[in-house]
Amino acid sequence: MSVPVISHRRARRIRRSPPCKILIYSHDTYGLGHIRRCLAIARNLRHCPANIIIITGSILAGRFKVPERIDFVRVPGMRKVTNEEYLPVSIRLDAGEVLEIRKKIILATAAAFQPDFFIVDKAPLGLKREVADTLFWLREQYPRCKTVLGLRDIMDDPDSTVEEWTSKGIYEVMRGLYDEIWIYGCRDFYDAVQEYRIPGDIASKTFFTGYIRREVPSREMALATRGSFRIGDREKMVLVTTGGGGDGHSAIDAFLSAFDPMAGGKPAHVRAVVVTGPFVRAERYEAISRKCASLGFSCFKFHENMERLIGAADAIVSMGGYNTVCEIVSQKKPLLILPRTVPRREQIIRAEVLSRKGYCDYLDPESLTPGVLREHILNLLDDPSPYGDRMGSFPFNGLDFIRKRINIGNEGSQWAQLAVASLE
Repeated sequence: MSVPVISHRRARRIRRSPPCKILIYSHDTYGLGHIRRCLAIARNLRHCPANIIIITGSILAGRFKVPERIDFVRVPGMRKVTNEEYLPVSIRLDAGEVLEIRKKIILATAAAFQPDFFIVDKAPLGLKREVADTLFWLREQYPRCKTVLGLRDIMDDPDSTVEEWTSKGIYEVMRGLYDEIWIYGCRDFYDAVQEYRIPGDIASKTFFTGYIRREVPSREMALATRGSFRIGDREKMVLVTTGGGGDGHSAIDAFLSAFDPMAGGKPAHVRAVVVTGPFVRAERYEAISRKCASLGFSCFKFHENMERLIGAADAIVSMGGYNTVCEIVSQKKPLLILPRTVPRREQIIRAEVLSRKGYCDYLDPESLTPGVLREHILNLLDDPSPYGDRMGSFPFNGLDFIRKRINIGNEGSQWAQLAVASLE
């Protein structure tokens, strides 16, 4: 068998070609969805190859397993009080002082790292415009860096989103400070360009990437997880998860009420694992934990191997956040969504879209009663096949698409090559 010959000139070029550098800003003030989405993207892009830094304010960044070529720069954490008000998580400083610290860390990181790509998650200007200085610096001092705004499939209802983007000048920011906009969804599911009235010149550089697939544990790992909870072959496991947990107590309370003795009690073959999320208030967690214990359910604030818990479950009850939905559908698990409707309607819109497409069941909060919820859960356990079978067709092409965009940009090709195809 002949061995291909590589010229010395070609070999030197291969050795000298450095990995591209990708800086990701993760908008983390509420829940875990942003950091988990950014990590999923980073884990995929490191194979380009790339060195990746994620800027985050998440206090839980250190709990995630991070592979080689990925690292964090941690900025002081902020927590969301209202849509417009944020307060420091830990340090006793004025919110304005903390924002100045965050702003300077972000800019200093970009200036020192000199990224080939800067991907901003969800918030075009970051928390309270903290990314604006960095975007302007990159445009003026380091224009070779490609700037990308990454948006989830659904931001909020159209009227609220258009009003917010208009009042805050977001359309102008998209037009002048970003080379591309990536929407982590499918246009056939929800056409954000049309719904949010994105002008034609911005739409021409907007890409529907497809959804972001998540890691799927092996069957052996899933069985081992079931074994760790001593769940028998004939028993059914329900996983209840509300993401970060800052606003998930009502969904968990509804689930626990559905199996209260007054509502019919817990069937002997049903087991449950409840993960409240780390941001649940202490007094609420204590109440939930006591109720779970009385029903024989397991309860956690945080579980570092959510993928394995999802893999072990026979059905899942969850809110409708982007990250959680992607994790569950990646494993083709029957899903019942209990969406929130405030402060944004994003979750209920997503639940309606996915239910209409046949990927999940959902209950509107206005029609939610313990009896109705119990019936839906038991039906899901008895016959999960309609949803599991349908999930095989879910458009999880986001990571492949993003990797192609990075490779195209890194090779100096025209970034517009895929625009038409992605918007058709």
